[in-house]
Amino acid sequence: MQHLLTSITSLQLLSLALLAILFLQSGLDKVFNYKGNKEWLTGHFAKSPLKNTVGLLMPVITILEVAAGIFAAIGLVQIIIGGGTQMGLIGAQLSALSILSLFFGQRLAQDYAGAGNLVPYFLVCMAAIYLMG
Repeated sequence: MQHLLTSITSLQLLSLALLAILFLQSGLDKVFNYKGNKEWLTGHFAKSPLKNTVGLLMPVITILEVAAGIFAAIGLVQIIIGGGTQMGLIGAQLSALSILSLFFGQRLAQDYAGAGNLVPYFLVCMAAIYLMG
């Protein structure tokens, strides 16, 4: 049997696992608790320039998060079966776009602590993009 996974492969798998869990949970929570999430976001952005766009942006971020999670999960399987990193790269890129979208919203809502909490996730996305490339 081949020696244990290489360091790079381990990092690829672990970063994609984190992104798959993060975005599948977050996106599917928005799907299955759409009303509750929309109500929370409407209140959160009530005093921001995004106050009238929650109804439009909620489906966009939901689709983006679910897609990021699905591609990251498929990327995990693709690496495990030796099929390359293409799907993982797409998952990492969609994850980064999701985090940027959330970061933008948090900054506009002047939730600076919430925006700051997204930075470590963004760094994982950047590392995953690098590792998949």
